Amino acid sequence: MRRLFKSPLLWTLLSSVAVLVGVTAWLLTDRATSRGDALKTGALAGGAIAALYGLWLNDRRRRTEEDRHEIERSRISDERFAKSIELLGNEADQVRVGAMHSLAGLARTRPEYRQTVLDVLCAYLRRPFEHPKFDLAAGKTDKWDPEDEAAAERERLVRRAAERLIRDILPHAGTTGPTLSLNLSDARLDKLGLLGRRVGWFGADRCEVLTYLDLTDAQLSGKFLLENVTIHGEFELTRARFERKVSLAGTVVEKPVDFSEATFAEPPSLEGAKFPAGSVLPKDG
Repeated sequence: MRRLFKSPLLWTLLSSVAVLVGVTAWLLTDRATSRGDALKTGALAGGAIAALYGLWLNDRRRRTEEDRHEIERSRISDERFAKSIELLGNEADQVRVGAMHSLAGLARTRPEYRQTVLDVLCAYLRRPFEHPKFDLAAGKTDKWDPEDEAAAERERLVRRAAERLIRDILPHAGTTGPTLSLNLSDARLDKLGLLGRRVGWFGADRCEVLTYLDLTDAQLSGKFLLENVTIHGEFELTRARFERKVSLAGTVVEKPVDFSEATFAEPPSLEGAKFPAGSVLPKDG
């Protein structure tokens, strides 16, 4: 009985009848209104109450259906994420690349996954990696077995795909929205270009860069930490904007660097850093 009295339908019916009776009785006090007109008007008023209940019920059903779809989408996204993570450990390089693209697609369609996907791609780049070109850059001349060299080259291409996807997931410079961070400490990087992208916190301490680290037109809105790093190739800073602390302490760059076109919120820390002849350093560097 208690549940019956709590039913919205019961209260709607009671309210509708009450409005019907009340409006009809009120109109009958006017001698110019006939009984038929009073009853018709009262019925319309009572029917309006029922119609409002019907609209509320339809809206409730719609919201319930939307919630059900959202739960289903979340379940599918979680399964897709878990499967992609599993495939990142596959021996076939094309499968690993496919898994990375699947993660990047998930990041594009489900914004709440973007930082997580970036963390996964960065973690992949932090995995141990050997390649003859990194050896040559470091002055090593050891001979590589042809099969090992071919396998290393395939893995290098997989890692390049990860580097490209990191750039693609990051928002464009000058846009608003959540800031995304990159943790590439201890990674071996080949071609990382963040051209025209907005990055929050950026940490790449003790990493090694083979070909280039390109920050052209990038917006670095968080701390930028590149300490004890070796950059064998290009370090491009054209029109880069650094909005927080910048530390390049102990970093070694083997090709000339031009800091003159970059903008710094405060003078960068260059303690122990080494740059070759021809480099243009900050005035306070």
